[in-house]
Amino acid sequence: MIQLFWSYLRRHLGYILLLAAFAAVFGAILFLYRAPVEAVGYAAILCLPVGVVFFTVGFVRYARRHRALTDLLAEPVLPAGKLPEPRDTVETDYQQLLESFSLRAQAAAGEQAVRWRDMVDYFTLWAHQVKTPLAAMNLVVQQSDVPEGQVLKDQLFKMEQYVEMVLAYLRMDSDSTDFLIRPYPLESLVRQSVRKYAPLFIHKDIHLTLEGLEETVVTDEKWMCFALEQVLSNAIKYTPAGGEITVSAENGRLTVRDSGIGIAPEDLPRIFEKGFTGRNGRADKRASGIGLYLTHRIIRRLGHDLTVTSRLGEGTAVTFDLSTRAITPV
Repeated sequence: MIQLFWSYLRRHLGYILLLAAFAAVFGAILFLYRAPVEAVGYAAILCLPVGVVFFTVGFVRYARRHRALTDLLAEPVLPAGKLPEPRDTVETDYQQLLESFSLRAQAAAGEQAVRWRDMVDYFTLWAHQVKTPLAAMNLVVQQSDVPEGQVLKDQLFKMEQYVEMVLAYLRMDSDSTDFLIRPYPLESLVRQSVRKYAPLFIHKDIHLTLEGLEETVVTDEKWMCFALEQVLSNAIKYTPAGGEITVSAENGRLTVRDSGIGIAPEDLPRIFEKGFTGRNGRADKRASGIGLYLTHRIIRRLGHDLTVTSRLGEGTAVTFDLSTRAITPV
């Protein structure tokens, strides 16, 4: 309120100085004409309460207009006809300018929303359609005996991963992410994800250990498995052949620990940023920096938490805290 009062004074500083100048002129003239001091004092005493009332009423109106404009800041768009009544032509011009810009912004936002929906619809359709030729190629590779068959299988598997990542990326910003929150056996979720990556475990001769997965967690099966698969994919990717990956759970915390190359300390605070690849990503030119970004967003929207600890050359541990429940199970 004090800051608002000083703002009001600054706004009317010119008028205050003008009134002070007038008072000084009148005082000087009355002094030169030797007017009785009592008469001047009476006039000043009579003018003082009038001035205080006028000043107070003006400040109250100023504060009321400030509060009305501040309330409008919380609105997503400028409500039509909600601006305070303009007091002069200049305020009318400002309000018309503001309403004009607001209408243009709303029109631009509407056009952008239409373009975004068109793009999402197109890429969603593309992602679903591309699954058919990928499945056909996978079938052909499985039935062929060419020496490069395993390499082709690995590349097709990665392409399927990328398609799933595109779909997840598009769905994350949609109005509905089709969450189905309910209790699930943790072991079932983990084995479902691990089974999908079994060929990669075998191909790289990575030893997998599952421990303490007898718990039940409240989550969404599809999205939790997607997040877990992204973490497993990174673990396999950055663990050398013959390494080890351990998936364990304790007190609602699921941890995926690998014996891979680890993450640089300066990269750890930024690993959940969109598009950030870090030192490992710069070494592997194919890294996109999207996997952990999507995983983190999904886990947070499920009401869980995600933490990563790592040491260069010693491996990485990714922990899902599934004990938090921001979403009520159905």
